[in-house]
Amino acid sequence: MCGIVGIVSTKPVNQEIYDALTVLQHRGQDSAGIMTDDNGVLCLRKNNGLVNDVFTEKHMTRLRGNIGIGHVRYPTAGTLSLNEAQPFYVNSPFGICLAHNGNLVNTTELRFHLKEIDRRHLNTESDTEALLNLFAHEIQIQQKESLTPESVFKASTAVFNKCSGGYAVVAMILNEGLVAMRDPNGIRPLVIGTREAGSKIEYMVASESVALNAAGFSLMRDILPGESIYISQNGDFYSNQCVEPKTYTPCIFEFVYFARPDSIIDGMSVYKSRLRMGEFLAQRIIEKGLHHDVDVVIPIPDTSRSSALQVAHHLGVKYREGFIKNRYIGRTFIMPGQEKRKKSVRQKLNPIGLEIKDKNVLLIDDSIVRGTTSKQIIEMARDAGAKKVFFASAAPPVKFPNVYGIDMPASSELIASNKSDEELAKFIGADWLLYQTLDDLIESVRFEDSAVQDFDTSCFSGDYVTNDVTQTYLQKIELQRNDAAQVKQEKERQQIEIQDPTSTLIN
Repeated sequence: MCGIVGIVSTKPVNQEIYDALTVLQHRGQDSAGIMTDDNGVLCLRKNNGLVNDVFTEKHMTRLRGNIGIGHVRYPTAGTLSLNEAQPFYVNSPFGICLAHNGNLVNTTELRFHLKEIDRRHLNTESDTEALLNLFAHEIQIQQKESLTPESVFKASTAVFNKCSGGYAVVAMILNEGLVAMRDPNGIRPLVIGTREAGSKIEYMVASESVALNAAGFSLMRDILPGESIYISQNGDFYSNQCVEPKTYTPCIFEFVYFARPDSIIDGMSVYKSRLRMGEFLAQRIIEKGLHHDVDVVIPIPDTSRSSALQVAHHLGVKYREGFIKNRYIGRTFIMPGQEKRKKSVRQKLNPIGLEIKDKNVLLIDDSIVRGTTSKQIIEMARDAGAKKVFFASAAPPVKFPNVYGIDMPASSELIASNKSDEELAKFIGADWLLYQTLDDLIESVRFEDSAVQDFDTSCFSGDYVTNDVTQTYLQKIELQRNDAAQVKQEKERQQIEIQDPTSTLIN
């Protein structure tokens, strides 16, 4: 999962892109990058690390121009992020920069075609670089004396027809303008906002609406599946439905875990969705008669707070903060290696014994992925004096890998894929364990005012909406995402940094 942003303004955009990336930092903590267009001159800074570590005052002053794009990235299996911080750039035609959130499932075929047929050079294994070169090649085919909206939309159509997967794209064409695209299934989120600047309108594209709010832009709408947006450097706005939407199925895990609660995605409030998850979960707990022994409901911070609040309300018991979170530790389920994740959980959370000791505690989490975090948190609660520890997940069992941009573990490491609920409760050490049902989760997120038809629920159901995810592909990512591969990649990355500490410094 990544965060992207693009702005076309009447004044320098460096600070506003920086601010937007800090707001989107929850979507990726591995690397950050900004590219701006200073009257046809590319200005670039990208590196590994958090936004406020990557960009210093020196870097910010060099990012000149009134149009630019930015990206925050979290590590993706099978890659070394030293070479793959975004945005990417190709100099022909025009000079095109591109950043992307998501994952292409036909990258192998696309890379072969680009290399062998289109004769494009690819420098990394990144699907983003392949996507950029495809877009550049199609722009080259359409190129006339000057770029036109029609040529941008024809190139976008080719991208939609040749790329499969979940992707939201923002691209900057030097001295020309900004392009944004969303995959024909609408899996990854992408919104556009506007702001008045005298007699002109400024535009901003971002992964989540909270980035628009932080910069003072008003949410215009979501970019639709299969739609391309082109905004010239002068602020002329063009949109085109390049291909008919195959479906309108945003990733439901955005609402469960990734998106900020104050975001609106496809007309649906993340915060309200999580409240409703708690309501449905409470109903299920009551139906099964599991609520009688519960003394206190405690969320696993942060994403489960809204759900836990509603569970406590409907069960008629106290809601308490029982764990304090260290906000400077990254999200643990995407960290490479089991030992690193274990250490991170202990550093990340500390129990408040006052709220736990001598009580029957119901812990609410957004989901259970590997089970490692859940097991340690339950141990921490018992060490803090809990009499009994119950555990409920606001999401159904995660049984299948997500192939559309969320780097979930290999199937063999997804704890629910090979254990029953009873076995899993015993494994994590809970007195009882309860999951949300998939039907209730969908009902929690669905709102009547939204045009969304359904959701990508592949990590829960195993149904992949692009209909081209083969067993061979799943076996391939299994090899890339297992713990042994993750640890090996991390060691290789550290070795590169030791040999050349400046290898990632750009600009």
